[in-house]
Amino acid sequence: MAPLLFLGIVLRGKLPDRLTEYVARHPNECEVAERFITLLARAPRCFHRDCFAPGHITGSAWLVSCTGDKVLLTHHLKLGGWFQLGGHADGDTDVLAVAQREGEEESGLAIRPLSTELFDIDIHVIPARKAEPEHLHFDLRFAFTVTDSEAFVVGNESHDLAWVPIADLASVTVERSMLRMAEKWLARDRATLPP
Repeated sequence: MAPLLFLGIVLRGKLPDRLTEYVARHPNECEVAERFITLLARAPRCFHRDCFAPGHITGSAWLVSCTGDKVLLTHHLKLGGWFQLGGHADGDTDVLAVAQREGEEESGLAIRPLSTELFDIDIHVIPARKAEPEHLHFDLRFAFTVTDSEAFVVGNESHDLAWVPIADLASVTVERSMLRMAEKWLARDRATLPP
């Protein structure tokens, strides 16, 4: 694969390519993508959870029902709100695989990606807790659906899980990035992101 030149930084691999493709689809999010590229170029351990400065990569699953009208959310044990499923890369640079692993572990469901393209990107603050300082999660999000049953299992990282109608997501959260994903899903190109 040829090296990618992005903002004067030469990087190789799937993730820089995915970020470039993402910016082509969402040019208004270029500044956020630039911060990801800078992290990749300057923080060799950015896929490890102990990289607190400037932060680390996480992978998330926007997991929709078979009919595509509901999303599975977790009432996060540590953060105390409704969020998409996801978690730390723990050294794995294949963020699509990270998102799938975390989605399956947190729900007990078998899931499959609807696309290999990034669905959303977000950088958000995680508050200090115990021995961990306040830090940033550079979250890469992919769209998934279940492969069979929608009967989830609540794991030890959640207070609860719930299938929430995407059109009514604002009834359970005011989190801007969550509402942005709902907007993207509802406005999606059905040729690239079924169902």
